Amino acid sequence: MTDTPIRLLLADDHPVVRAGLRAVLETEPGLTVVAEAATAEEAVTRAAQGDIDVVLMDLQFGKGMNGAEATAQITAPADGPRVLIVTTYDTDADTLPAIEAGATGYLLKDAPPEELAAAVRSAATGRTTLAPTIADRLMNRLRTPGTALTRRETEVLVLVAEGLSNQAIGDRLHLTEGTVKSHLARIYTKLGVDSRTAAVATASGLGMIRRC
Repeated sequence: MTDTPIRLLLADDHPVVRAGLRAVLETEPGLTVVAEAATAEEAVTRAAQGDIDVVLMDLQFGKGMNGAEATAQITAPADGPRVLIVTTYDTDADTLPAIEAGATGYLLKDAPPEELAAAVRSAATGRTTLAPTIADRLMNRLRTPGTALTRRETEVLVLVAEGLSNQAIGDRLHLTEGTVKSHLARIYTKLGVDSRTAAVATASGLGMIRRC
């Protein structure tokens, strides 16, 4: 056993949230907050300095890079810090990019303090901790892969929910309009619907995308 503390970086654009996380974590033995970041870009830069073990990362930072993009950069080096997502967002559209980017764990901000501390310790050793709702949906995706939306299909549906046309979606995702239509056709089949409105409503109800 080692007495070396687990060194933490808190990355969130809300000072009150960072202060709350610091207050909780600094009461825990073996955990020390060594830095904070108010933007995803700042988190990437600070995490690269070599004195961070775990980054607690929000997903949304307003303008600029998001938490998933920052996670991918932070975890890219073999000796990079672990990243534990701590956010209010729990839809597939949020969780899948973050997990694919290399996040070790994913918790919601309403998690009890003891659960947060345990997740940090797990992340430091490379073990995964997922919020129960996230774990349940990931298990459902594995059990019924034929009905789960792919990452790209989810991206398309999120833009549909924002009211974008097929052409605008194609421009945003660098796809042809025909490819967008093909994605929509598969989405309709998987969700058992026949319209854009029904697809958005169904996917929102199933926790695949955020409710509009």
